[in-house]
Amino acid sequence: MDLCNINDIKALLSRHGFRFSKSMGQNFLIEDWVPRDIADASGAAPGVGVVEVGPGIGPLTRELSLRADKVVSIELDRSLLPILAETLSDYPNAEIFPGDVLKTNLLALVSEKLAGLSPIACANLPYNITPPAITALIEAGCFGSITVMIQREVARRICAAPGTGDYGAFSVYCQYH
Repeated sequence: MDLCNINDIKALLSRHGFRFSKSMGQNFLIEDWVPRDIADASGAAPGVGVVEVGPGIGPLTRELSLRADKVVSIELDRSLLPILAETLSDYPNAEIFPGDVLKTNLLALVSEKLAGLSPIACANLPYNITPPAITALIEAGCFGSITVMIQREVARRICAAPGTGDYGAFSVYCQYH
């Protein structure tokens, strides 16, 4: 099954009776090069353990699993759990952790699930949780790198220079770290 093919996605979601949640800002990748490029940029490799935020239906999870020794994906939407069980059944090094990244003790999760591996974080973040999710990943203090795909508006805020309209507290926070 191609998790970036719109027809395969529709059939998968229909089979499981899945409905998108506006409140969770859900959107799924439909270009197969996107999860590949994110996984390549992440530094996932042998000896590395990945914490992924919001796996959706799993295309990035699959790509990370092909590169890293272990991937632990935190998923808030419980209606996606049976879908992920199906789409990741051939990826024994991928584990789904039901929960909210904003309420998860990431340091404890990494210590328990990725012991002995070099931990990194990777995600295709929904717009509505991007700043708090990035903050949680940074504050965990345990990741060698954090690779996220985010919306252009948020990227502009992160990279904004002092005195520009996009500059603010989140700009200072990210640039400091």
